[in-house]
Amino acid sequence: MLSPRAQAVVLSALLALPAVHLQAQTPSQAPKLIPIPRELHTAPGVAASVTLPLGVHIACATCQTAEGADDKFAADDLSKELSARNIPTLSGNAYTIQLVRRPDANFTAEMRPEGYTISATSAALTVTAVTAEGLFYGVQTVKQLITGDGAQAAIHPVAIRDWPAMKYRGYHDDISRGPVPTLEFQKKLIRTLAAYKVNLYSPYFEHTQQYASNPLPAPPGGSISAEDARALVTFARQYHVTIVPEQEAFGHLRHDLIWETYAPIAETPHGAVFAPGQPGSLKVIGQMFTELAGLYPGPFLHIGADETIDLGIGQTKPAVDARGLAAVYLDFLDNIVNTLKPLNRRILFWGDVAQDSPALLKAMPQSFKDQTVAVAWGYTYDAKNPRAFEKALHPFRDAGFETWVAPAVNNYRQVYPNQQMALEDIQQFTYDGQRLGATGQLNTEWNDDGESLVNMNWYGVLFGAAAAWQPGQSSIPAFQQSFGEVFHGDRTGLIDQAQMKLTDAMALLHDAKIIGNTEGTDGLFWVDPWSKDGQTMAAKLRPLASAVRLDAENALVLIAQAKAASGHHPPLATSAPGTFYDASVYGAATSNLREPDAIDAMELGARRIDFLALKFQLADEMAAGYSRAYLASNSTDPKLKRTVSRELSDINGVNGRIQDLTYGYSQLRDLFESAWLASNRPSGLRPVLEHYDATVALWIGRMDKVRVAQRQWADSKTLPTASELGIPAPTR
Repeated sequence: MLSPRAQAVVLSALLALPAVHLQAQTPSQAPKLIPIPRELHTAPGVAASVTLPLGVHIACATCQTAEGADDKFAADDLSKELSARNIPTLSGNAYTIQLVRRPDANFTAEMRPEGYTISATSAALTVTAVTAEGLFYGVQTVKQLITGDGAQAAIHPVAIRDWPAMKYRGYHDDISRGPVPTLEFQKKLIRTLAAYKVNLYSPYFEHTQQYASNPLPAPPGGSISAEDARALVTFARQYHVTIVPEQEAFGHLRHDLIWETYAPIAETPHGAVFAPGQPGSLKVIGQMFTELAGLYPGPFLHIGADETIDLGIGQTKPAVDARGLAAVYLDFLDNIVNTLKPLNRRILFWGDVAQDSPALLKAMPQSFKDQTVAVAWGYTYDAKNPRAFEKALHPFRDAGFETWVAPAVNNYRQVYPNQQMALEDIQQFTYDGQRLGATGQLNTEWNDDGESLVNMNWYGVLFGAAAAWQPGQSSIPAFQQSFGEVFHGDRTGLIDQAQMKLTDAMALLHDAKIIGNTEGTDGLFWVDPWSKDGQTMAAKLRPLASAVRLDAENALVLIAQAKAASGHHPPLATSAPGTFYDASVYGAATSNLREPDAIDAMELGARRIDFLALKFQLADEMAAGYSRAYLASNSTDPKLKRTVSRELSDINGVNGRIQDLTYGYSQLRDLFESAWLASNRPSGLRPVLEHYDATVALWIGRMDKVRVAQRQWADSKTLPTASELGIPAPTR
């Protein structure tokens, strides 16, 4: 730390430079970075941040050479980012960012493949790397070192030495269970993943890749064509991202095996698992993967092979009874790998089935081990069982397999990702993988019930990127304090606070164990609160409903305040507590926040959480209200009888609670449709919208029943019983 006098001398000297403005260092100006670099130091004698009134000059000697196409792409990528943030790219006295690729740079062996250094002065910052990948990743860090937009932009001139902890850093994208992204969104996804130093993208196919050899399964309008695949590969290559296609080749094949053509090779009729004993299985697998290899020329192919639940209960039962499930499973895996050997690819497979047979794994042929990578997956970290992830890795590690780890963003079957579970899972599993020699991480998202939106998943996606790049156990608090600024450009901290509120709300719902994991909070969102199941769930949710809603509503307020602050509208803090963003007062809710579709998806998640709890509250209130009305209808007290119409009107009327539910589901339906189409093809959307429509229709039907009761009261001063209307007894 320089003395005050020394700081004054340096500041005086630097102010003599006409092109830059200096700002005194404060804690809030320390750069927030995702991933956090391995080594970061304040540049000696340089202020913590330098404003950019004249913009930036990007200098790159190799960009002009025939061999420098990758370097030019990195420079252009930086230029596009600056342009999007209204920061001019000029020469002359503008702050200089110099990109230098030097094969002879004095880098350690572990730094050379993807590492970079950054050095800085008050007038210039230099990124140095040995490889094009390293230079590209250095540029991604520079993007984050520039905070603010336009005239408010400043750069943090720091010294950095950085390289990844894991060689392979991937994102696994389920595009077979509802949402199928558009090509443009897949490009955006790759562009964004690369910005956080992810180098693998793995689309997951059960039936959504189109195959000329097997054209039946791919749904029209909801599958990836060969042309789309080639375009995506070409696009990803520029960003140093390798596409690793996963085509299920053993289980999870119901969408394929439902076709009668494939009945002979199905373990069970129209089931989900190939029958290993049927030679036609290997023929179809070979056909699919030969096409995949031609479309996706990277070094890996992923055959899935997880959760082969039907194995041994159909055509293969005699073999399993005689030899055991694990032996039959591993033999077929070996046959698949041998079938694909001419493709000259490393074969990835999920480790969940084979991990329980360590002796058989050790006995597998060396050729099988050399050609495969075992991907251990685990989606829940349990502090009471802290070695669970190790147990998923040790059988393969001890048998001589290369291993990767696969945590999850915990989005599946959730109205909004369970971020507490996701971050703990990603943190611990990736850390355990690093300790035990795993060479890669494949962070996963799954769309089990077809309702998840990828724009809700960025929190877990970015933490996964950070954990795979950073050595050791990545800090969750550091990430939570950086996400909003780095991803959304929100320097107020409001987006981070909103994410924490949503994390708290989802944690409350999870910790209460209201519903089984097979349904998640989506099950709570859709369940009829007056059904038998709904009443059971209501009893558990009832004590938490208010707290869940307050968390969700606080998130909505914080998002609105962040939009208002970024868009230079009057801050909502001047309004009454709980006031929401009012477009008629503050203008349209557009802002300078980056990734607006993700902000919209986050807001939709908050609204779905809030409505989920509100539904149960209103259902309880209606049950109690009808009970009071029924008792009053049978009373001899004229004053009490006069309350019946009001009680019924509170259930079904201009301000009725049934109307609140029908309007609520209808509004969320429209918001969901808009959010879906921001990233996905229309295919797969209709079943979700039909669920909304059916639920609205349920409550409209109840509206009609209560209206009949209201007419009966007007005509005869009698009411049907609550059970006749399908209304449960009130909670005592």
